[in-house]
Amino acid sequence: MEESKLKTMLIGVQMLFVAFGALVLVPLLTGLDPSIALFTAGAGTLLFQLITKRMVPVFLASSFAFIAPIQFGVKEFGVGATLGGLACAGLAYLVFSVMVKIGGVEAIEKYLPAIVTGPVIMVIGLNLAPVAVKMAKSFDGSGNYDGKAMTIAMISLLTAILTVVYGKKILSLIPILIGIIVGYVVSLFMGVVSFQPISDAGWLVNPWSVAIANGSYALPVFDIAAILYIVPVAIAPAIEHVGDVLAISNVSGKNYLKNPGLHRTLLGDGLATSLASLLGGPPNTTYSEVTGAVALTKSYKVVYMTIAACTAIVLAFVGKLGAVLKTIPVPVMGGIMILLFGMIAAIGIGTVVRERVDMSKARNLIIASVILVVGIGNLSFTLGGVTIGGIGLAGIVGVILNLILPKDKE
Repeated sequence: MEESKLKTMLIGVQMLFVAFGALVLVPLLTGLDPSIALFTAGAGTLLFQLITKRMVPVFLASSFAFIAPIQFGVKEFGVGATLGGLACAGLAYLVFSVMVKIGGVEAIEKYLPAIVTGPVIMVIGLNLAPVAVKMAKSFDGSGNYDGKAMTIAMISLLTAILTVVYGKKILSLIPILIGIIVGYVVSLFMGVVSFQPISDAGWLVNPWSVAIANGSYALPVFDIAAILYIVPVAIAPAIEHVGDVLAISNVSGKNYLKNPGLHRTLLGDGLATSLASLLGGPPNTTYSEVTGAVALTKSYKVVYMTIAACTAIVLAFVGKLGAVLKTIPVPVMGGIMILLFGMIAAIGIGTVVRERVDMSKARNLIIASVILVVGIGNLSFTLGGVTIGGIGLAGIVGVILNLILPKDKE
């Protein structure tokens, strides 16, 4: 029996609903424009579909891996140079794509095994822990304790936790969105929400005009210092991408690693990231929440993702929506981030455990230890006026150590 057009539309919009909370959270945390992020998520997903022959039912949106680099980059290099660096990070996927095309998935596993990627993913989560705590404690993100802020943050956090644990069906896939909504409602009752941005905003707007006016967008600048700082961070989301493609393959019963091929999906993800960054949005990545929704609803058609993408693009021009997002109090996001960043770190641990990495071996201990300290300690060095540090440096050091340290004989 053929599905009605209305039902097809509703399922497609539902996929965007699942991704929405995480999608807008990244720009809100990094100072980029959430409306532009909606547009670039939609445009990036459509570009991905074009490159992968419209075969893989995934949705691409804001990547959490780049939150810390964006925050540092905007402060250190400016918005334009940061966007230029992020666009080049997308091109790093081209290298991974060529590696897979020539050497298969084994090529990725050789240079980026679990002992490297697991600790790097842990660094991404743990590096952001102080930011989450400061935002949970205060309304301005300074970390100065405020009782109201902590109350709002803890309610948002508890809501998200309960949604994950006890949520049924589609509800369990949107803990971020539910946590934000409940936290926002509590903030309304406590009188800490300003509606001025909503009343000032028009119904239909050009999001780039708004972003330029408030300093959250500038034309990309290709600054070598920003590029070298940001590009290495692409290691972690590239590996996450491989896991997501495996997951959606298992869910749908089709081997997308072979057809259209992992090299095509990596290329699509990378070019979507570059496009998003050039347009002023955060880098894109495949969303596991949407894969969960696909599994739950058995909605395997790519057309659902096309509808979700087109809906995101349309919503980007609704000025009132963008204004509402900007009125979300800082502690609401802080509470959600406590769970979210901890979960990212836990995923890193899970990567090491799932691949049965033997941590009793000195080689593995050395690689993990150095990655964690370099990344969490935010070690950096400057050479010829170019600084490399943080998560990116941790990833580079991990790759090098994995290549040069002798492996135990079988």
